[in-house]
Amino acid sequence: MSRLLGLCGLLALLYGCSSAGYLPYAPHALDPTALNGLVSSASQASGVPAGLVRAVLMAESGGNPSAISVAGAQGLMQLMPGTSAGCGIANPFDPTQNLQCGTGYLRSLLKHYHNDVTLAVAAYNAGPGAVDRYHGVPPYPETRAYVVRVLNAYHSY
Repeated sequence: MSRLLGLCGLLALLYGCSSAGYLPYAPHALDPTALNGLVSSASQASGVPAGLVRAVLMAESGGNPSAISVAGAQGLMQLMPGTSAGCGIANPFDPTQNLQCGTGYLRSLLKHYHNDVTLAVAAYNAGPGAVDRYHGVPPYPETRAYVVRVLNAYHSY
């Protein structure tokens, strides 16, 4: 039993299922061609680089528009209900609406942190309050792993 728990913990660390509540590349992920088109449109509309949008999206939901985290985050960009409401979107599970809201939020974080991608990504995961409180990436293991995962993916796209 302890081996199984250890394996689950390793998988959680490697695949970031602690942030999204499930393994990435879920069976309900969108078709890659459709996803690329949606990411491209959201990137153009928000001014956030497409590679960064894709990296955050894949870390958050693995491309699954139906994803719900244990914390209640929803959809492709794993928006909290308050964030969705703030964007005025009717359906956080609609890929287009979710991406518009998520990339808009990411754009606001980039602006707040003077285009420092590392801090914006950390704030997307842990919240801007935590990043501001620690004057950088918070010392939370989940957030630190998330930032590394997103930045590595971003630089590979």
